[in-house]
Amino acid sequence: MKAIRFTYLLLLLASASFSIFAQSAKYSNDFLNIGVGAKWMAMGSTGVAMGTDVESAYWNPAGLVNIEKSYEAGAMHASYFAGMAAYNHLGFAHKLDSTSALAFTAIRFGVDDIPNTTDLIDADGNFNYDRIKLFSVADYAFLVSYAKKLPINGLSIGGNAKIIYRNVGKFANAWGFGVDIAARYTINSWIFGANFRDVTTTFSLWSFNSEELEITVGDSTFNQAPENSLELTLPQLILGAARRFELSPNMQLATEANAAIYFDGKRNTPITTSFASIEPRLGVELGYQNKFYVRAGVNNLQKVKQFDDKTGITLQPNLGLGIKIKNVAIDYALTNIGSVGVSKYSNVFSLRWQISHI
Repeated sequence: MKAIRFTYLLLLLASASFSIFAQSAKYSNDFLNIGVGAKWMAMGSTGVAMGTDVESAYWNPAGLVNIEKSYEAGAMHASYFAGMAAYNHLGFAHKLDSTSALAFTAIRFGVDDIPNTTDLIDADGNFNYDRIKLFSVADYAFLVSYAKKLPINGLSIGGNAKIIYRNVGKFANAWGFGVDIAARYTINSWIFGANFRDVTTTFSLWSFNSEELEITVGDSTFNQAPENSLELTLPQLILGAARRFELSPNMQLATEANAAIYFDGKRNTPITTSFASIEPRLGVELGYQNKFYVRAGVNNLQKVKQFDDKTGITLQPNLGLGIKIKNVAIDYALTNIGSVGVSKYSNVFSLRWQISHI
């Protein structure tokens, strides 16, 4: 009965989301599509099926019930655009009992130390560089996650309640709220996962500081501030299937394929319809003695028009390494944000620490 009620709730929320989508095609908060954890980013931003650690609060919160210890903490740092932007993640998960788990996640993506030149010219019309101040543009997300095993063998469900805060110095800021729901099912050597993000549509309300944005000269006003506005992050559904193979007593192979299904209008993904756009992802992991790992994956497949007007497919390749010593795991990923040029490669490092007792 619990599984039937959960399915009914999923369909009810999906219907409400598509009703909103029919009225608006805006979307925002794209920083939440980057991902967390060097392990999963090296595997092509997969993890919806195989994720069973503190980072699964982002990829699929239903996987939290499978964390190995009572507590698990995680942290990640990545530099983007030659160090101009920083992307950070902190997470903490707690296994409440054998059938449930709770987690808290914080994400920040920002550019700091931006010169504010709006006050560069003083009242006498002179350039005064002492008046230049620095500010930051940053996006924050705070997730509270819960997971529960159902009486059906191998099935667990989970969800996120998330608060979004976006800040542009003292010029503008936005607050938002959204909900994700997810499920995970294992049978034999197969694992299946689904994460319905922003299932109710995430609403972000922007407010602007006209006193800081607008410049008045005589009777004229320049750089007029926009009116307060509402942004909608429309739903997306991530489906995943994974399988593990024992190649030998010391060698293990894990593979996962994902399909990211977007409902915010047509994108340049390989599969596009009037209803949804679908982006495939693929990741593999080769492990040795469950201590050393080599990973690879592809994602961000895009249709791009070439100079000869022919359409080609670009993709984002990813590579990574991992090591696990007792209860500590260190992961590294080398990713290419734009798939164009070596200068856009980014280094991602993450740490996971399993704790039996606090």
